[in-house]
Parts: sequence; C-alpha cells; structure tokens
Amino acid sequence: MSDRLTVGFVRHEPIPPSPPPIAQAGAIKWIRENLFSNIINSVLTILSVYFVIKLVLASVPWIWNGVWTTDSLRECREVLEGTSGACWSVLTERWNQMLFGFKYPVEEYWRPTLAFVLLLISVAPVLFKKLPRKMLVVSAIYPFLTFWLIWGGTILAPLMVAAALILAYFIFVEMEKRVGFVTGLVSGIVCASATLYFSSYLTQPLSGFISLEPVASRDMGGFMLNLILGTICVSLSIPLGIILALGRQSNMPIIKGICVVFIEFIRGVPLITLLFVANVVLSYFFPPGTNLDLILRVIIMITLFSSAYIAEVIRGGLAALPRGQYEAADSLGLDYPQAMRLIILPQALKISIPGIVNVAVGLFKDTTLVSVISMFDLVGMIRGPISSSTAWTGIYWELYLFAIILFFVVCYCISQYSQWLERQLRTDHH
Repeated sequence: MSDRLTVGFVRHEPIPPSPPPIAQAGAIKWIRENLFSNIINSVLTILSVYFVIKLVLASVPWIWNGVWTTDSLRECREVLEGTSGACWSVLTERWNQMLFGFKYPVEEYWRPTLAFVLLLISVAPVLFKKLPRKMLVVSAIYPFLTFWLIWGGTILAPLMVAAALILAYFIFVEMEKRVGFVTGLVSGIVCASATLYFSSYLTQPLSGFISLEPVASRDMGGFMLNLILGTICVSLSIPLGIILALGRQSNMPIIKGICVVFIEFIRGVPLITLLFVANVVLSYFFPPGTNLDLILRVIIMITLFSSAYIAEVIRGGLAALPRGQYEAADSLGLDYPQAMRLIILPQALKISIPGIVNVAVGLFKDTTLVSVISMFDLVGMIRGPISSSTAWTGIYWELYLFAIILFFVVCYCISQYSQWLERQLRTDHH
C-alpha cells in the first residue's frame, strides 16, 4: 500500500450568507412587527381592516354611480331614480366659484391661474439648492408681479414698491456699516416711506400705463383666497418668528419683555377672536378716513398669530444647540449678527423644520376660519352661495369631499417636502 496522504478541499472564499427566513424580512416582517405584534394589536388590525372594507364597499358604488351632467340636485335625483350615487354635477356646474369665488370676473380667470403657475416656478430656487441661483431673481420679482396680476390696476404701483424696498435696503446696508444696525434700519424705513409717499403722486397721472382691470379685495374668494392667505402669511411669519425668537433670548430687558408679552398674549388668544378684531377693531388704530383693505387686515392678524407659534418653535431649536456652538462663534471673532447668520440659525432652523412645517400646515387649514367674518373662501363658498342656492340646496358630501382633496394635496406636498429636506440636511450619519 502506498502511504499517500488524503487532504480535504479548502475553500478560497467564504460561503455567501443565506437569505433570512421569509418571516424575518420584507413585507411579512413589517406586517408581523407593526400590525400583529401582540393580541391587542392583532384585534385592532382586524377591526380596522373590517371597517375600512365596509367603508370602501359602501362608498365605491356611490362614487362610481355619480351623475355629472345635470343642472340641479332635483335633476340628479331624477336621473339616479332612487339608487345610491353622488351628484358630481355641482362640481362641473360650480367649479369656477369654488376656485375663484363668485365675483371674480370670469374673463380674468387667466390672471390668478398664471399667478399660481408662477408661484411654483418662483419657489423652486428657494426650496431646492441645486437649481441655479440666478433663478432667485424670479422669486424676488414674483410678489410684485402677482399683486398686479390678481388685483389689477397699473403696473407702476408694484414697481414703485419694489424700487422703494431696493433703495431702502441699500441705504440700510450703507448706514449699518457707518453708524450701526439700529440707525441703518430706521434710515431704510424712512427712505422707503418717503419713496412710497412721493411715488403715489407719480402713479396717479400714469394710471393707464400697462394696466389690468382692477379687482376689489371683496371680490376675491374660493380656494384662490385660501392660497393667497396661506402663501403670504407663511412667508411673512417665518422671518417675523425668527426675530421674535431672537428677541426673547435677548439680554436687553425691554426687547425681551416686549417679545415675551407679545408671544404669550397671541398664543393665549384664539385665532377666530383675532379675525373678528381684524374685521371690526383694527381699523380704529389707523387715522380717520383710512380704508384699510380687509384682506390686508386678515393677513396682518394671521401673520402675527402664526409668528408667535413659529417663534416658540425656533426658540426650542436655539435652546437645543450646545453652548459650544456659541463659544465657537465667539472664538472666531464673529459679532452677534454674523454668529447668528453663519453658525447658530442654520443649525437651529434645521432642528426646527418639523415644528415649522406643523405650524405652516395648521395655518393653511386655519385660513378657512375667514368664512366666519363673511369672506367667501372655499368653505365660505360651500356654506354660503352654493349650498344656499335654489338649485343645490341640501347637497354637502360632494362639495366637502372636493375641499378635502384640495387641502390634502397641498398639505401632503408640504409634509413630503419637509421630510425630504430633513433627509438632505441630515449630516449626523456621516
């Protein structure tokens, strides 16, 4: 016999790992952990599925059998002949009133529609950093162009306002370098006020220069009014909330006291009360004969209301920062404005994103409260002119379902953007 040795085969690479069991991966794992983790969750899941299925089975025939071509609720019921079905004809008949109100000129619908399209374009460079920074010029022009499109009149009025703000900004920057922040701010405000005062005499003889048909604020309505109030108030309340949050943390007692009193007072008063104040009381604070626009009064009150809540959200973000961030700014020789702009506020705002978005979504939904002061927004149109009309008396579900869809789409898009922005700004995993 030969003395040959037998040597077993040795692998040169490890055996690839086996896939996990089906019950420990994928959708089955998620369902088992989130829906059937224990007896109580299992019972609640089964009951929820039962009620959802029952709701779907009851609502789908009602939606599918809906009527779209009648002129009144009575005709809808005659067509349905006692069967279950929705009367969608109210949407095809009154969609323009639900979107633009019942007084906005029909031939001018293109103006708010164009303003909405330009809104999507103008906010893009603000929301997404990858877009060219040159597009911020469009964002800066948009507020003045939109005012002219929706309210009409001569284009010189918004142009003069834009010129006054630009001139005030340059004066503020120059005076801040020479004599300080407060003096520069006062100089800018005085310059803007003087420019607007003298420009009013210039726009009167040139009122026909590139003008559109004027539309009064009382003619605004529908979902357009909700979008106007939501967009303007959110845009104004964020910078005002930042100022209030910084003022509440100030070392100067007077500024801190004013900010604390303002924030606590506004947060302790319901929004509906402030809207009544805007409708009845606010005009008494202006000189006699001053006819302050109702929409402007409502914008002022909603902005003050939401800025108080945003101030508290941002104050929480400032308090969450470690003391070392402030000391790092001091060690770099930065003054207070530079430290806040370059180091403190970017981190605090990143922490505050969920809270700010929560306030913004709530604010947009709260714009429906203007219906209680006789402003015909989307809910006001449903409760007022549409439901009280002879042809559509007694119809509710179809109209409110349409309103629910509109508000859900807007609020869902805001929520999804905030979650995307949080993922983009999350740097703690690197």
